[in-house]
Amino acid sequence: MTSLAESPESDTAIQTAPEGNMVTVGLVTRVVSWVIDVLVINLVATITGLFIALIVQVFPITKNLQPLFEGIAGGVYVLWVAAYFVVFWSMTGQTPGARLMQVRLVTPGGARVKPVRGLVRWIGMILGTLPLPWGYVPIPFQRLGFPDWLAHTRVIEAPQLSLAAQRREKLREARNNLRTTAPPVKREMTDDR
Repeated sequence: MTSLAESPESDTAIQTAPEGNMVTVGLVTRVVSWVIDVLVINLVATITGLFIALIVQVFPITKNLQPLFEGIAGGVYVLWVAAYFVVFWSMTGQTPGARLMQVRLVTPGGARVKPVRGLVRWIGMILGTLPLPWGYVPIPFQRLGFPDWLAHTRVIEAPQLSLAAQRREKLREARNNLRTTAPPVKREMTDDR
């Protein structure tokens, strides 16, 4: 049902179903994936914020500069969220939440999403929630939301092997390659009388 397209270094190296057999995912799977990603994003932001608060306690800033630093912190948070999604989508097609839910973001042809397309989709995610999440209403019916339409992407099922199963598969392939490429070993007859 699934096939591995090209080598891992290739632009289209994503385990997907053939183009006609891509199974897109619905709203519930996307929401669970998104909630996991939001938890990861905010956990990292909270830990970073606590570290910065500790530094500010050691080196106090004046009250006049506090609004400036809060504005910078807000801008850094927005950049962090954008980078999180765009980098994961363009590298593997999966954020940590998508990996847990076994879904992947791809182009309609099943290829890897480029960074520019990932950024367009992230902007579409933001615009799709303004003023209400109307951009996500079509997902249960068409399995295509505003971010997908804007960036020309699809969220598809991507069942994957566990890490242990992947390791076993690699070992099995290595053994098979060793058997087929290694020359036969000559055994000499010795007289052990």
